[in-house]
Amino acid sequence: MTTKPRLDFWQLWNISFGYVGIQFGFALQTANISRIFETLGAKVDAIPILWVAAPVAGLIIQPLIGHMSDKTWNRLGRRKPYFLIGAILSSLALLAMPNSPALWIAAGMLWIMDASINVTMQPFRAFIGDMLPDAQRTQGFAMQTFFIGVSSVVASVCPWVFTKWLGIANTAPAGVIPPSVRWSFYIGGFAFLAAVLWTIFRVREYSPQEQEAFNVSKAESADATALDRKSCIRQGLVLILAGAVLSFAIFAQDWYAGLYIISGSIVFYGLLQLAAAARAKAGHTKGMVEIVADLKAMPKTMQQLAGVTLLTWFALYALFIYTTSAVTSFHFHSSDPTSALYNEGANWVGVLMAVYNGVAAIVAFLLPPIAKKIGRVATHMIALIIGGIGLMSMIVIKDPTMLLISMVAIGIAWASLLTMPYAILSSAVSHRKMGVYMGMFNLFLVIPQIIAAAVLGLLVKTVFGGQTIYALVLAGAAMVLAGFLTLFVQDKAAA
Repeated sequence: MTTKPRLDFWQLWNISFGYVGIQFGFALQTANISRIFETLGAKVDAIPILWVAAPVAGLIIQPLIGHMSDKTWNRLGRRKPYFLIGAILSSLALLAMPNSPALWIAAGMLWIMDASINVTMQPFRAFIGDMLPDAQRTQGFAMQTFFIGVSSVVASVCPWVFTKWLGIANTAPAGVIPPSVRWSFYIGGFAFLAAVLWTIFRVREYSPQEQEAFNVSKAESADATALDRKSCIRQGLVLILAGAVLSFAIFAQDWYAGLYIISGSIVFYGLLQLAAAARAKAGHTKGMVEIVADLKAMPKTMQQLAGVTLLTWFALYALFIYTTSAVTSFHFHSSDPTSALYNEGANWVGVLMAVYNGVAAIVAFLLPPIAKKIGRVATHMIALIIGGIGLMSMIVIKDPTMLLISMVAIGIAWASLLTMPYAILSSAVSHRKMGVYMGMFNLFLVIPQIIAAAVLGLLVKTVFGGQTIYALVLAGAAMVLAGFLTLFVQDKAAA
């Protein structure tokens, strides 16, 4: 058997450098989209619904792109064609977003931007599994985490830097995005494309024949997973009925309209199962049939990670969409997007985002030796509990400067959740299905985001009295619970 070679530091660097651009785009989105929405007239309780474009795009695109990239091989490679297409589209979307003249256009641009970023990001996760031996995968994902942290620091502080150092205006008339934000997105568009091109031109992917030689000793079937048609039909009908009942209850009880997102997603998955069963009956074994079959046959380790990831990303989604409104209203005491105080608070949010990402970049290099000592599962558990406590501390801290302590704790969790789950999963799935399973794993990132988008606005409006800081406390509790759930995850590979 041919052994997949260990790579040196600079080879690991080149493989992951494209993530500088990817995370530059995501960090600009995280730190500024709520600000853009509020500037264009969005109410606080409506912000989660406007953000729903991101998880819905991931729900559809990531498994599809993962499946397609598993089957691709051309002169660019296996994953790199998707890097390139996604980078071009993402860069164009970043240039367009801060020039949105109306709220509905900004919401549509978020959809386009997030879908494009997903096209690039999803194959990058599988890329680590393709290129590295099992023993180096924790190190490889840690390198990605380092780049995520560093680029997020730069992207998050861009508006603050443009205002404090370059004198670019940080306020604008009502309904207009401040110049400091617009220039940040322009820089992001350039950085995204340049960083991804670096990886495309500096890394040679292993051919399908080389991958087979590296994995010849593993018991992996080249055949598509068989689809259980009867199971698909049963589950499909149950899901459609459940979604319909939920929709009727929402309508009859005049519940929060955002809950339609959940009922619609349930019905969508039910219809997908029925469609796959119909195609399987007609003799089809590829495409949709194979994706649904693989999803139903996901590895046990992936199932065990699902609950941890669902709770973790529910917490993160609350952090992403509510940090701006929570900090500006609770710590800076302003909810007027045209005021200097609000925009000072919004810029400080960028600094806070930079801090937790900077901490993640540093912690990323500590994770592999810690995981080697105590195991990847224990490392992840400790990091998530620390991060959850950090989130909940934001309601206790009154001084905005002291929120830096909260961000340090969140940064520790951020580093681990970008590294450990993927390292554990990459050791548990077939190399032939690395892309599709990495894509499917991201369903457990986007489903909680859809749930958060559907219910957080309702909770803020009816339970939290419009105080978004309580959404962050709820997020912290969810992350602590996720930490304890890691005790049920089995990681059989060496850390």
